[in-house]
Amino acid sequence: MKTVYDFTVTDRKGNEVSLADYKGKVLLIVNTATGCGFTPHYEPLEAMYKELKDKGFEILDFPCNQFANQAPGSDDEIHEFCTMKFGTEFPQFKKIDVNGETADPLYVYLAT
Repeated sequence: MKTVYDFTVTDRKGNEVSLADYKGKVLLIVNTATGCGFTPHYEPLEAMYKELKDKGFEILDFPCNQFANQAPGSDDEIHEFCTMKFGTEFPQFKKIDVNGETADPLYVYLAT
């Protein structure tokens, strides 16, 4: 049976990252958009990350532009926005699709 740790994802710089690297940690896997009304969610996410990262907690952020074109920037632009405006330090990965025919395999797995 497949687990989340069997997947490989791409970081924002184009490097492959095995989720097995996060084995033993509690993962919060999120898809985000920088131009939507929920953008302030980065503040509590970062606060949670800072509080819990030393206890084995990890947030994996996957930007997505599938919903009303609310994350139109490049991976670097999105990262710069998040770090400058919200001080985010948790890992941010390459922008992906999270549903439909073009959904990233990780999100297909998470949706089942």
